[in-house]
Amino acid sequence: MSTPNPASPSGARSASLAPATSRRRIAVAGAVAGLGLLAALPALSPAVAQLKSDSPAVETPFGRAPLSFADVIEKVKPSVVSISVVSGGEKTAENGDNRGLPEGMPDIPEDSPFYEFFKRLPKEFRGPQGPRPPQQAQGSGFVITPDGYVVTNNHVVEGATKIQVSFDDQEKLDADLIGTDPRTDLALLKIKSSKTFPAVKFAEKPVRVGDWAIAVGNPFGLGGTVTAGIVSALGRDIGSGPYDFLQIDAAVNRGNSGGPTFSLEGDVIGVNTAIFSPSGGNVGIAFAVPAKTAIEVIDQLKSSGKVSRGWLGVKIQNVDDDTAAALGLPAPKGALVSEITPNGPAAGSGLKVQDTILQVNQDSISDSRDLARKIADYAPDTTVDVKVWRNNKSESVKVKLGMFPGSMDEIAKLEQGKPVEKQSEKTTLNLLGLTVGPVTGDNAEGVAITEVDPASDAAEKGLRPGDVIVQVQGEAVENPADVAKEIAKVQELGRSAVMLSVKSQDRTRFVAVQLKKDGETGKEKVKDKG
Repeated sequence: MSTPNPASPSGARSASLAPATSRRRIAVAGAVAGLGLLAALPALSPAVAQLKSDSPAVETPFGRAPLSFADVIEKVKPSVVSISVVSGGEKTAENGDNRGLPEGMPDIPEDSPFYEFFKRLPKEFRGPQGPRPPQQAQGSGFVITPDGYVVTNNHVVEGATKIQVSFDDQEKLDADLIGTDPRTDLALLKIKSSKTFPAVKFAEKPVRVGDWAIAVGNPFGLGGTVTAGIVSALGRDIGSGPYDFLQIDAAVNRGNSGGPTFSLEGDVIGVNTAIFSPSGGNVGIAFAVPAKTAIEVIDQLKSSGKVSRGWLGVKIQNVDDDTAAALGLPAPKGALVSEITPNGPAAGSGLKVQDTILQVNQDSISDSRDLARKIADYAPDTTVDVKVWRNNKSESVKVKLGMFPGSMDEIAKLEQGKPVEKQSEKTTLNLLGLTVGPVTGDNAEGVAITEVDPASDAAEKGLRPGDVIVQVQGEAVENPADVAKEIAKVQELGRSAVMLSVKSQDRTRFVAVQLKKDGETGKEKVKDKG
């Protein structure tokens, strides 16, 4: 049987639930993943649409049904944007891939005796170092605050070097990436403009199966397209994490990714993310991140640029009837621990392989997805009571939760017993002429400078690879995203330079670095998988 596909930057996921953009072949409305619980956003934006009491409608035994959606569309459509993304075009790193090997080399493990040999190959033996051809993609989004915060899918903007949004008037405006959450495939943008924009709000009341669903987006580049249907199902598991999705039958195609699905009140009930499609086109089954999940994620992205979730550090599986009988469990419930991640929170906590987790604090656990959701609801560093079934009796184990790793690479390193770096990817800070990355070693703090543009003011001020940025504008920084965030604040204040506290060997000094002027650099590229 075919599986769902995300509705991508250029579309909605198709048969395999993979994001679909113009640079990918699969149709996607967004990647599917988990969520993190947080208080609801404080008045994300004013309500913009109510179905007028005098709107054309027909009375039915179950209430009024609209004869037209024109009134609600007239209200909400101005807040929906088309998103254009450019990725690539940057110079390839001299070291090739992100593990330091030259481009085109085999995937050699770091513990291989050949790893250092290939890593140190002279430049003439390396792969091509020219610019990668830029790639373009399209998606959808919607404005949630009058000052220009925009919600879309993570897969729409993933790897973007330039992001632009456009409204029905076709004027393109540049946008900054505030934060992303790959687990829910959500992203938050901020339009770089002082204008006031029409905005919509997320629905506060839960939807029901059979409610009207109105999708607005940019399928196949046809911006401002409206389709209508109903909520077909709730709580869909589409095989991409522990979180549930809405199912709708409004037509969603490639390019609808990140676009909103509205209720008749004009509130956003879901963010279009994936479609089920054997062919890649619409077959009447689309999936959307529910408003409740989106609110919780967007609130964290807006405040910190990333989402923090609790992490137990175990691999788990469901308990079926036979497993319950073998373990002596009275009922097939709970989550069976099949593996404990080395260096993870559960390692050394007392949890053991073959424990069945029945309860976390006062919450009963029905299955593995339920456990994953409940653990993610807790903040990192929270200590929880875990009730387990072991040796035909229940026991209690206390576990201090960690932070859910930002990528599968991090999880893989932990499973191999390797430490995880603060941030695995380098970040190019074009405005400063710097490339920065994580600091390694014990008691590491700050962000390491890995490359310096020789034509930049940073180079003239004596900054060198190996120097460590400890503070930006007096604020401590722990990863490249923190640096980019402080630079954005400086830009908003209209200042032409940023103050860095830089540690060189054992000496710390302040360095004021001029920001490049418009036209001297492209959009800041911040990859925070957080």
